[in-house]
Amino acid sequence: MDRFLADLMRVLAFEAGFNTSVVMLGAAALGAAAGAAGTFAMLRGRALVSDAVAHATLPGIALAFLIAALLGRSPREPGWLMGGAGLAALGALAAVNWLGRRPKVGADTATAAVLACTFGLGLALMSVVQTLGTGRQAGLEQLLFGSAAAMLPHEAYAMAGLAVLVLAAVALVLKELSAVAFDPDFARASGLPVDRLDSLVALIAAVVVVAALPVAGFILAVALVVIPPAAARFWTDRAGLVVAIAAAFGAASAFFGAAISAVAADTPTGPAIVLMASLVFAVSLAFGRARGLVGGRA
Repeated sequence: MDRFLADLMRVLAFEAGFNTSVVMLGAAALGAAAGAAGTFAMLRGRALVSDAVAHATLPGIALAFLIAALLGRSPREPGWLMGGAGLAALGALAAVNWLGRRPKVGADTATAAVLACTFGLGLALMSVVQTLGTGRQAGLEQLLFGSAAAMLPHEAYAMAGLAVLVLAAVALVLKELSAVAFDPDFARASGLPVDRLDSLVALIAAVVVVAALPVAGFILAVALVVIPPAAARFWTDRAGLVVAIAAAFGAASAFFGAAISAVAADTPTGPAIVLMASLVFAVSLAFGRARGLVGGRA
C-alpha cells in the first residue's frame, strides 16, 4: 500500500514521464468539457439523450469499417471510424428530437427507442465485421472501450481546445440556457427559442461523447457527461456555478482516474475515471451544501 501511494504521488507530481502526463492532462481537459456539456441536459431531465447518442456510435463505427473495407481503404483509419461515429451520433440525435416532438411518443420513449434500436443494429453490424477476412478487426475494441494510455500530444491539445470551445459556447448562452432549464414555459413565453436551445445542448453533448470515444469508449463516455453535473447539483442551485463545479468535477475525476490507471497497470483508464467520478458523486450526495443528505439545507 505504501508503495502504491508513493507511486501515485510521483505520478501526480508529473514525475512518471511525458506520456503519462499527456494522458492525465488530456483526460482532465476532456472531463472538463464533458462536465460542462452535460449540465443543462441534466437540468432539463434529458441526460439519457447522451446515452442514446453514445450507443449510436457503435453502428456508426461498424458501418464505417465495412464501407472502408468495401472501398479498399484501410478500415482502421481514425478518420473513417470517428467520422462514422460522428454521423451516427448526429443521426441518433435528430431521431430523438424528431420522435420526441410527436405527441404520442414523448421524449423518454423516443430516447429509449433510439438507444435500443441503434445498440441492436450496432451489435449486428459488429458481428458482420468479425466475420470479414480483412484481418484488420484486431484492436477495434479500443474505440469501443477506450484506450487513453495511447493518447498522443496533439490529441491532448485537441481535448484542451474542445474544453475551451464547450465552456465558451455554454458561457455565451448561459442566461438563456438557465431560463430554459428552470422555467421553460416562461422562457418560451419570453420568446426564447426553447427547441433550438435544447438542440444546441444535445449537440454539444454529442460532440463531447464522440470525442471521448478514444479515452473512455462508447459505453463509459456517457458517464463523463452525466455523473459530474449530477454531483455538482448537490452543491448549488445556481446554474453558472453548477457548470463550473461540473467541469471541475469532470476534470478532477479524469485526472485522478488516469493517474490511478498509470500506477495500477491492470486497471483500464476508462473504468478508473468512471469510478473516480462515482466517488465524487457519492461524496456530493452525502455532503453537498445545497441538496446533500447530511450537509444539505433543510
